[in-house]
Amino acid sequence: MSNIPRSTDPHLLVGTETSDDAGIYRLSDELALVNTVDYFTPIVDEPYTFGAIAATNSLSDVYSMGGTPKTALNITCWPKADLELSVLGEIIRGGTDKVLESGAALVGGHTVDSPELMYGLAVTGVVHPERFVRNYGARPGDVLILTKKLGIGILTTGLKFNKIGDEVLPKIVASMTRLNAYASKVMLKYGAHACTDVTGYGLLGHGMEMAEGNNVALRIDSRAVPFFAEAPELVAQDTYTQAYLANMAFLADKVTFHSGGGGGHERHPPLQNGASIDTVRHILMEAETSGGLLFALSAEHADAALTELHAGDCPEAAIIGEVVAAETAHIEVF
Repeated sequence: MSNIPRSTDPHLLVGTETSDDAGIYRLSDELALVNTVDYFTPIVDEPYTFGAIAATNSLSDVYSMGGTPKTALNITCWPKADLELSVLGEIIRGGTDKVLESGAALVGGHTVDSPELMYGLAVTGVVHPERFVRNYGARPGDVLILTKKLGIGILTTGLKFNKIGDEVLPKIVASMTRLNAYASKVMLKYGAHACTDVTGYGLLGHGMEMAEGNNVALRIDSRAVPFFAEAPELVAQDTYTQAYLANMAFLADKVTFHSGGGGGHERHPPLQNGASIDTVRHILMEAETSGGLLFALSAEHADAALTELHAGDCPEAAIIGEVVAAETAHIEVF
């Protein structure tokens, strides 16, 4: 991307400079467009469910910017020689249902013949040009809130290799197909200073983007991070995605792990589900699919925001850390 000329259009408010979740383009003093695209290979076997997960994931980038989805286009890579066309119909039906749930309109799309199946959406949303939220802007003294459990990448990989039973699938599907619409509304209501959704780079990878954007440090309390109860056992069985290896290499000199706990949130219990700090290290670096929002807001609003999230569709939302001043952007995990 460094070799691609950057736009000089003054109406482009967010481009590629900070690896944000979506682009923002101002149309007027009152209206800006939010543009994003995402698609991936199936992580579940059921076509309808795969379509719903992929669409939810694509819509999430608009919500993380504080926007409202308005239109969506299907993007499909389709191995027509290997799969029945009815399977494609079910995938798109699943995606369409999530688009309609978001209040947006599905306006078409494009399909190409490909040896590997992929599906997702190009989404256009709207936002006020002075009220969107970027992945940087976190301020020292802010509190960090995460709205969904971690562990999706580990659990879906475990299912793929028959390391856990199919009874786990419904609850991770419920997480992956839950729109971040309500979480976004709460984030905006309480004036979040920065936000990102947690996907392929994991909690720490996306958190590092947040830290680097404003040259601050994030302090993560490992005891407070919500994750699926099955994740530690799968980590013990050496279950991981390729993205985890890439994330671990990228974050090697950017994240410091402390084994003694602490980190400023003593009200939380010791490491959850018997997980060690090494296990939590893996979970925090592992890729997520259609994860929750990670946002930073003033400490004075944190409890009220958390209460509202719990009262809505984010019962596992948690305060997981804080933002502190630093000479160099980094993350500390306690």
